[in-house]
Amino acid sequence: MNRTPPVQLSTLLRTAAGPWPTHDSAASRAIDALSAQDLPPHTLMQRAGRAVAQLAMALVPDARRIDVLAGHGNNGGDGYEAALHLHRAGRNVVVHTFGRDTDWPPDAAASRQQAQAAGVRIVAGLDAAEWSRSELVIDALLGRGLTRPASGELAEAIRLLRGHAAPVLAVDLPSGLPGDTGALEVGAPCVQARWTLALLTLAPGLFTARGRDHAGEIWWDDLGATLTHADTPPPAAWLHSPVWAESVWPARLHAQHKGSFGDVWVLGGGRSMTGAALLAARTALCVGAGRVYVHLLDPDAHRLDPLHPELMLADAPTAARQQNATVVAGCGGGQAIREHLPDTLHHAARLVLDADALNALAEDPRLGEALRDRRDNGLPTVLTPHPLEAARLLGCSAAEVQSDRLVAIRTLAARTGAIVVLKGSGSLVASPDGIPWINTSGNAALATPGSGDVLAGWIAGLWSQLAGARSSKSASPVWPEAELAARHAVYQHGLRAEQLSPAGGVLVASRLIPSGP
Repeated sequence: MNRTPPVQLSTLLRTAAGPWPTHDSAASRAIDALSAQDLPPHTLMQRAGRAVAQLAMALVPDARRIDVLAGHGNNGGDGYEAALHLHRAGRNVVVHTFGRDTDWPPDAAASRQQAQAAGVRIVAGLDAAEWSRSELVIDALLGRGLTRPASGELAEAIRLLRGHAAPVLAVDLPSGLPGDTGALEVGAPCVQARWTLALLTLAPGLFTARGRDHAGEIWWDDLGATLTHADTPPPAAWLHSPVWAESVWPARLHAQHKGSFGDVWVLGGGRSMTGAALLAARTALCVGAGRVYVHLLDPDAHRLDPLHPELMLADAPTAARQQNATVVAGCGGGQAIREHLPDTLHHAARLVLDADALNALAEDPRLGEALRDRRDNGLPTVLTPHPLEAARLLGCSAAEVQSDRLVAIRTLAARTGAIVVLKGSGSLVASPDGIPWINTSGNAALATPGSGDVLAGWIAGLWSQLAGARSSKSASPVWPEAELAARHAVYQHGLRAEQLSPAGGVLVASRLIPSGP
């Protein structure tokens, strides 16, 4: 086992620039075939099994009894290869086999035969009493081969595994999790892994929808393959790399002044909801915007924020002011935001639409047309819907959005001509004609009132700085600025939650606001 060991993906993402692609199951099969054609037969499965065994012994070094659940397919073949290496390393290994006993894929059949010849114990199915002594379970039941919810003996094995005390290392994917979407049907059985070792390619479903809840800590091994073929399929999504984003972020120079970092206007805060607008405005200020103005839609609201007197509470911005600003519209806006949207859609140089502005957009076709006019006029917009708001914009249900988040965000970005941030576990960012990005930071602490308002202000604050850093004579396009600001804000917002509440406990949204740029 002298090959480069698997790497913890979170460490890789935070220390190396990438880019890090994810591929759906069809692309993964194509990449597997392309990689295998340059190698001797059976090489990739041998490397995969070696990587699983290597990681298993590193994660649970004292485990003497290890049980491998092997399905009928290449994922099961990886499990047999791992069992062979663990057996040779002196571990007490038992392979529990499921599915047909004939017609195995050639590589998987060879791995099973080698394990049998080496004396690895192989039994049919699960005897709960017999495997109760297990100190580590390796899940090699289904992997990327899942096309429908597990049923029969596989479903029963998954249910038994979820009740077992031993930690689980999943091979490629927790069995039962759809790798392309991460979405689970109600009641569908799925393994709860403590660790998942992704092999060769990364499945987008590991990082969004239900994937992060079931995959546990994700590790990766590229199996020594280099994807240099001209016909390598494009990724389904990219994983956001903060290292790359920080490397291209403009430095704050000594000679700059507040005007160098742009103006942000926040339009929102109707009756009983002024806090939402203030959360967005405070965040824009604290992440580094030059000047932040707030127009509260509640006519009786105080015109001073005592916590941040730096904020300028003002009347609605004129057309000229919007033409030079980054505008956030909708945070706590209620019905009152609707009368401001036509002018804002027409004039704002850069526009973030959140919350009640999105609901108004979904209900009024004229606003949708005005949004598309912005695209045609080269004025960039960022939409920040949660799944229900996205469903309203798409004319479907939130469950349909969550059933394939990547399809939903691509559709919404193409339909509106905007950069879209689809919030949720594994938030997504997509441009109208680009490959989506999956955010890898954050936890359940973000599930708190006002968290979305903070994010909207974060996006605007970063975006205003990018726009301010761009020379008026620069030919730099505005769309990459909008996407970069959205991606980096989503990442920093999630990272802040991790830092304040590592276990994902209760966190009030105002604490998410950083102390300064």
